[in-house]
Formats: sequence, structure tokens, C-alpha cells
Amino acid sequence: MTRYLPSKQYQYAGVAALVLALFCAILAWQWPLIWIPAGLFLITGGFILILGFMPAIELHETHLAIGDRLIAWDDIKRLDRTGFISPLVLHLTLTSNRRILLIYPGGLEASHALLRHLRRMCRQALIDGIPYRQFWGEAIPTQNERKQALAAPKYHLLLPDDEAEVERLYQRLKSVGHLDRTED
Repeated sequence: MTRYLPSKQYQYAGVAALVLALFCAILAWQWPLIWIPAGLFLITGGFILILGFMPAIELHETHLAIGDRLIAWDDIKRLDRTGFISPLVLHLTLTSNRRILLIYPGGLEASHALLRHLRRMCRQALIDGIPYRQFWGEAIPTQNERKQALAAPKYHLLLPDDEAEVERLYQRLKSVGHLDRTED
């Protein structure tokens, strides 16, 4: 299991923006135009604090856990990246055609590591519109390989003892030329 926690820098930046909003609000009693930056600091600080307190993202062998929500790797049909790297913003499309916006507010290195792990674990998904095997440079099976993979399975028609008897009779036929028990 790999766990990705939000960066503490988002929490610190959010608190700093709220402190600046409070400072601007105090100054706004004397100069009313300062209410504009106070409001902007308040909105920005709130948004950054929301990012700072996002749930952890856990990668397991069988599923992806975002807080309490579990998503099986086989349920992910597409993994599409947006232009944001830090914070990392991805679109996950599930097999039910439901889209999930995954936001990870981490550092640059942690965001790259999470993206790489997600791409590796989503074996059934299209990654940025490219099939998994083609994205990672694996050989795509040719038409003949697909036909061989879909060839009819061989079923055992005889018990092992019966197979041994048929093999013995075949060897006798091959060496003597006939199967009757009378000796020439």
C-alpha cells in the first residue's frame, strides 16, 4: 500500500491568506477599498484550506482508496490528465461512465509519483486516450496471436488410464502393423 497525504504547505498558505484577510478587514474600516483584497484573501484562503484538508489517497493492489471511497482498478476505464500538476488534477472515468475528478494537493515530486503509480495500476484503462499496453510500449498482439488466444480449448475425452491404453495400442500398431493378439 502506498499513501499520499496532502502537503502541509497548503494548510500553512491557507492560514496565512486568512490572516491577511483579517488584516485587510481591520484596515478596511479606515479605507473602504481594502474590502476588495480582504474578500479575495478570504476566498483564496478558504479554497487553499479546503485543498489542504483533502482526504489521503491510498493505492492498494486491488483498489484505489480516496478517503472512505474505494474504487477497484478494473472499474477505471479512462485516466485523463488535465494541465495541472501541482495540485494534481485528473479525470477518472469508471465503467459505469461516471466521471470522478481526483485532486491531489501535494508537492511536485509526490504528484509525479502518484500519477506514475496510477498509470501503472490502471491496466484496463485508456491513459490519456492511449491503451495501457501501447502507452507503456508493450507489444500489441497481432491478429494471428489474437486468433491463437481465442482458439478452441482442448478437452480431455479419456481418463488417464484409457489414454495410456490407447498410447500402448498405437505403439503396438506402429511396430507390428496390426492389433490382433494372435502372433504371426
